[in-house]
Amino acid sequence: MDTLRKIPSGIDYLNLTGGEPTLRKDLMEIVDLLYPKAMTLEISSNGLLSERLEPIIKKYPDIKIRFSLEGCESTNNKVRGEKDGHRKKVKGLLRLKELGGKDLGFSMVIQDDNAEEAVELFHFAKKHGFELATSTLHNGFQFHKSDNVPYDRSRISENMGKLITEMLKGYCIKNWFRAYLNLGLMGKVLGHERMLKCSAATDFAFIDPWSDVYACNVRPDLKLGNLENGAWNEIWSGKSIQTIKESISNCTHNCWMVGSAKTAMRHPKYVKLPKAGPLLWVIYNKLKITFGGSINFKNYIDLNNIVNDQHVVRRSYFLNEKTEKKLQSKNETHYQRFGEFFNK
Repeated sequence: MDTLRKIPSGIDYLNLTGGEPTLRKDLMEIVDLLYPKAMTLEISSNGLLSERLEPIIKKYPDIKIRFSLEGCESTNNKVRGEKDGHRKKVKGLLRLKELGGKDLGFSMVIQDDNAEEAVELFHFAKKHGFELATSTLHNGFQFHKSDNVPYDRSRISENMGKLITEMLKGYCIKNWFRAYLNLGLMGKVLGHERMLKCSAATDFAFIDPWSDVYACNVRPDLKLGNLENGAWNEIWSGKSIQTIKESISNCTHNCWMVGSAKTAMRHPKYVKLPKAGPLLWVIYNKLKITFGGSINFKNYIDLNNIVNDQHVVRRSYFLNEKTEKKLQSKNETHYQRFGEFFNK
């Protein structure tokens, strides 16, 4: 808690993620401490222990809650290795809504196993008054993954296009800009460079469970400092940060996650407003959809330019498998055993 007290106030957006936040017995204390420091505080959860979030929502109904849901019941439970996960998540989020939760939703990682269900899940969430956040497969030290590679990039991209169209049909402005975010996901899935420059170590940072502060949650070589041993201002204006920013400007990863994409889409001065590029794209294509037209994705993405994957590792499923917990101590070396983290 002493380390968390060092996080400055006035943060625009702060996400408690994991791991799994609801495993913390002191989660309410953490929320009490961090809630006043951020304009928006999010808890990203697997949703299996939603009852532990009930007292938090009762006290702070505007806290943003997102449960990981990967599609219909059978798909979600297979992909996430959860025997009764889908039912628990839906029931839990509906309960939080009953308690007054105002910003509730699901998060979906669109990939080979569930791409065809993205539109269905979007409508399911919308039907119940929930949001739907989307991402796609990434490698990174936060995820402990270095071998996430899609099997069929073209098929996943095609289904993302369908989701983009559906998001532009409604009246929710947030979904219109989510449509643009998903356009970036289409490019990422095909193996293209980011649509907008990454602003890690300028607009956002990542703090790991051992209080190490990184520019992002993908590259463990971009460490800024340790919050347990130093002050936030010392870390954020330390000797290494300029070197790290130069490394970020030359970074060849094509990451496009919600946190980094949203900051890239924002106006650098007026952070509540989007940059001109995303804004004009949204206006133009929303009008096209409204008047019966369709999005010409070829104007924005070369759909025929698909990265050629040399090594594709088939993902394992653990629904009916027994897995052994592997706990790491604070003094152990972290992350290296997973190999090189790279995204293309």
